[in-house]
Amino acid sequence: MLIPNSGRLVRNRGSNAQWTAQAREVVIPQASQLILFIRSRMKDKNTKKQHCCKIKIGPYLLTLRQRMVMSKKNIFYIVFFVGLVIVFYITLTSVVPEMANRKSKTLSYVRPFSFKTQDGGTLTEKDVAGKVYVAEYFFTTCKSICPIMNNHMRKVFNEFRNEKDFMILSHTSDPDTDSVPQLKKYADSMGVSGSNWVFLTGRKDSLYNMARVSYIVDDPNNNVVDIKDQFLHTQWWALVDKNGNVRKKIYDGTKAAEVDEIITDIKKLLKE
Repeated sequence: MLIPNSGRLVRNRGSNAQWTAQAREVVIPQASQLILFIRSRMKDKNTKKQHCCKIKIGPYLLTLRQRMVMSKKNIFYIVFFVGLVIVFYITLTSVVPEMANRKSKTLSYVRPFSFKTQDGGTLTEKDVAGKVYVAEYFFTTCKSICPIMNNHMRKVFNEFRNEKDFMILSHTSDPDTDSVPQLKKYADSMGVSGSNWVFLTGRKDSLYNMARVSYIVDDPNNNVVDIKDQFLHTQWWALVDKNGNVRKKIYDGTKAAEVDEIITDIKKLLKE
């Protein structure tokens, strides 16, 4: 359909081609205006879209800034908290030595003690200072795990019997029976000679406290009744380094594989 612009369309005498050409001359201005109008509308729509985008993006950017501020605050709080924990840990290790021991892969440290040996002498923590030693608990009348443990302990003794910086401390868990003469008799039956392997007796509460607090070969929670009614029966061995720290783990003295393991670990500690 042709839409005239201004003036009158007159059909000339001629072919239809003349009419069409004449009509095009009139319609082309109309089409140009229409195209310009459409373009202007599209521009308006694009402008509105851009405006809408700006409106929507604005709050998001504001939220993002807020999040960045919050992130900085969180980082500050995290750093502050970590610093506080470090200061607390350093303070705690200076007050509680066990905390420092854990850092160096130790389980505990040896408290002061004083016990009688099978020869009637006295052994204290000062006599084992600078030495590597194994601590165990047994009693001479035991017929179950103690003979197995001490046969294994003899293997450890023979391995290091000429090592001046090594000792074995065998504490009795039945001091009422295991007097000094009784321990001497037992040591002779084991073929033990020299000062590397000593058998110790003393006050029951002192012996049990060392087992539970220093050597950790018995659960401290077992100490809940009268000491007279308690009886300690354990197969665990403690390995103590030259600084008096109970190292790495406790060993099952009834298992040959763990006896071999403690021999290997003793050699390492002697070289430290």
